[in-house]
Amino acid sequence: MRWDGSRVLVTGAAGFIGSRLCLRLASLGARVHGVSRREIADDTCVWHTADLTDADRALELVRSVRPDVVFHLAAEVDGSRGTETLMPTLTNTVVGSVNLLNAAHDLGARVVMAGSVEEARPELGETLTSSPYAVARWAATGYARLFHQLWSLPVTVLRIAMVYGPGQPDTTKIVPYVAVCLLRGEEPSLTAGKRRMDWVYVDDVTEAFVLAAEKDDAVGRVFDIGTGEGVAVRDIVTRLYELAGSTATPPFGTRPERVMDVERFAHVEEAAEVLGWRATTPLDEGLRRTLEWYGRRP
Repeated sequence: MRWDGSRVLVTGAAGFIGSRLCLRLASLGARVHGVSRREIADDTCVWHTADLTDADRALELVRSVRPDVVFHLAAEVDGSRGTETLMPTLTNTVVGSVNLLNAAHDLGARVVMAGSVEEARPELGETLTSSPYAVARWAATGYARLFHQLWSLPVTVLRIAMVYGPGQPDTTKIVPYVAVCLLRGEEPSLTAGKRRMDWVYVDDVTEAFVLAAEKDDAVGRVFDIGTGEGVAVRDIVTRLYELAGSTATPPFGTRPERVMDVERFAHVEEAAEVLGWRATTPLDEGLRRTLEWYGRRP
């Protein structure tokens, strides 16, 4: 894959990972086209406004851009256990992905698609799913495999662990939430924080997307993207307190635990072997950079 002068399409380009990926691709010389459901006015890429749940619009978009590679990150990211998340995750994650995959197949474009380690991994004997979001990601991955096996679409899925880092706009997520509270001198509301998660720095994740598009051996495969190690939420919060220079004690247990949480960590061997990728940013360094970024934010 030669990036200089190539045409790439990034869905979910206004999101946390998508925005960082656009910058990385532009630095490689690619002509980056970004897709968002809302109008965006900046010069990071050529922007398109589209709702991928509209099959005709998805096809029109791909035909107009004619990308060499499609990076599909658009989804409904909501870990809530409420029934109100059923339809948004079904339509925005599953239907949107099927429409995008079908449009890419029509043009013959290569696709690298975001998944999640939250989804069940049948090859590892996993069947338990924890949320509508996890089920939707699992279904979208299944459709990606179908498009490759039945219609030879060159698609790769990256099942991503818990991403953190500078620029995360959703400050309800634990790392930016605690960072913002510390910077404002406020006390966060926290669960007991016993759940372990696989924390991976955002720029390491964008590099995995780039490598997945470059490697022919990645086509038709699904890779876990994370560190492979579990760190409890309470340990992350404690590290943030220490990095911020706070002498206060984090108020663990002031918020109830979320039901049906499942601990899943990336199996990193395949990504290392096929993509030549491993997470390289140490956790404390990534958290320090994150705190600094939120400290500079207006």
